[in-house]
Amino acid sequence: MKRLQPKNAFYAQSGGVTAVINASACGLLETARKYPNRIAKVYAGRHGIIGALTEDLIDTSRESRATISALRYTPGGAFGSARYKLAGIDKNRTQYERLIEVFRAHDISYFFYNGGNDSMDTAQKVSEIGRSWDTRSPASACRNRG
Repeated sequence: MKRLQPKNAFYAQSGGVTAVINASACGLLETARKYPNRIAKVYAGRHGIIGALTEDLIDTSRESRATISALRYTPGGAFGSARYKLAGIDKNRTQYERLIEVFRAHDISYFFYNGGNDSMDTAQKVSEIGRSWDTRSPASACRNRG
């Protein structure tokens, strides 16, 4: 049986930051570190999904266990946040092609987006495109949704 190589993850914060957003990041990062056979690294997007679009990623594996644990008590959004809403794929295909390009370049297969309603809209859109881009080129993945 062939053993699968661990993949990387993308995490970002979105919307108005609350007292618990960094605690959620702490929980996710600590949990990911417990499964190195599944998740190799977690990249945090600086300023939400904008970090993915601009390839401004923070390699959280470079942070110590103590630094990650301290997120639990750190106010504000440690990685920066944004109120940026992705347009529909039919309105801005270039954004989705860029996301696929960045995720492929960093071997990202997991997507975690922390925020409210607009954040869940973004997560849904990324999920839809993610289902269709498996082995295709970014442009064909965006044309052949679903």
